[in-house]
This record gives sequence, C-alpha cells and structure tokens, in this order.
Amino acid sequence: MRRQKRDRLERAQSRGYQAGIGGKPRESCPYQNLDARSYWFSGWRTAVEDRVINGVSLK
Repeated sequence: MRRQKRDRLERAQSRGYQAGIGGKPRESCPYQNLDARSYWFSGWRTAVEDRVINGVSLK
C-alpha cells in the first residue's frame, strides 16, 4: 500500500514537471487532492526553475 501511494505522488510530480516545461500555467493543475496537488506544484516549480537556468523564455 505504501509503495502504491508513493508512485501516485511521484506520478503527480512528474506530470507537474512536464506541464512546467511545456509552459502551462500553474492554474492548470488537475489534482484536487492536497497531497497530489502539492507534488504537482513541486514538479511544476522545478520545471520553471530549470527553464530559467537553461535560458528558455517563460513567455
């Protein structure tokens, strides 16, 4: 059970990262569950930071 929950949250983080790299807005988070939403935002923020570091425009 523990592994299944972690996988679900890791998947939310990965999807957030992909959304951030793709330039999607923060409001596009599809999760309602607080834990999954937090992981999605974490991935999204990391992607936005990676885009800035790599010199990709945010707009």
